[in-house]
Amino acid sequence: MNQADWLAEQFEQHRSHLRAVAYRMLSSLHEADDAVQEAWLRLHRSDVANVENLGGWLTTVVSRVCLDMLRSRKSRREESIEPTIPEIKADLSRWLDPEQEAIMADSVGLALLVVLDTLSPNERLAFLLHDVFGMSFDEIGPIVERTPATAKKLASRARQRIQGNSESNKADRIGQRKVVQAFLSAIRSGDLNALLEILHPDVVRRADHYAVPSGVEVQTRGAEKVARETITNAALIQHAHLALLDGTVGLIVILQRRMRVAVRLEIKQSKITKIDVIADPARLRSIQLGTLDA
Repeated sequence: MNQADWLAEQFEQHRSHLRAVAYRMLSSLHEADDAVQEAWLRLHRSDVANVENLGGWLTTVVSRVCLDMLRSRKSRREESIEPTIPEIKADLSRWLDPEQEAIMADSVGLALLVVLDTLSPNERLAFLLHDVFGMSFDEIGPIVERTPATAKKLASRARQRIQGNSESNKADRIGQRKVVQAFLSAIRSGDLNALLEILHPDVVRRADHYAVPSGVEVQTRGAEKVARETITNAALIQHAHLALLDGTVGLIVILQRRMRVAVRLEIKQSKITKIDVIADPARLRSIQLGTLDA
């Protein structure tokens, strides 16, 4: 076997791992494949005769490629005109990619991917390489061009963000999660009675102007009215995921790898007393997002 064939065989043995690393870094299957292809090209341009751990070398290369891509993504990201929820609902099929979302959900979790996008490229890389792929900070430091100690701090900071950065109310989240799961289940099944059981009689639903059509009331009060309205307008919430919104359990709707709606829920004595539907991009960006199963 010649050198080229040997390299090709070795690369194929590591391809699935490299794609997994790149996918978690970039949250995009297309970009992950581009990163893996670039790693293959760099392998061919390099002398690896004295490399003892080719898998580790390739992981380092693809990680650096991903880091460059993340930094480039951050620097060129421009504010675009965001669609309102009524505009999205008018052609929801265009925004949904069930196959892609299923791959993401099985692989990482959609909520986690959205949280990862709020991190700096170095934080994201340090967290994923250490917590997900088990690399040491001695290995991670050179990739992010930091000392091992700084790489450890980057991963720790990312971990706190992902986990909601709050220790004091973790016990409360168990009860919150039970109520929110019941709320989402009732919506998905269209069970009006189950929804009424969860809502406080005087529940208030508020929505910003991005979330409702022009001329529609932004506030609704009373369990019966809120429940019927929620069931009627359940198209987007059908695709919601549980997440932490500023440390409390709520819901987020993710379309095309971006959070489009956040639903804050105020819960008292296992009843939902307030529902705040947020679709304004500026308000969404201000939310400290975390995952329940980081």
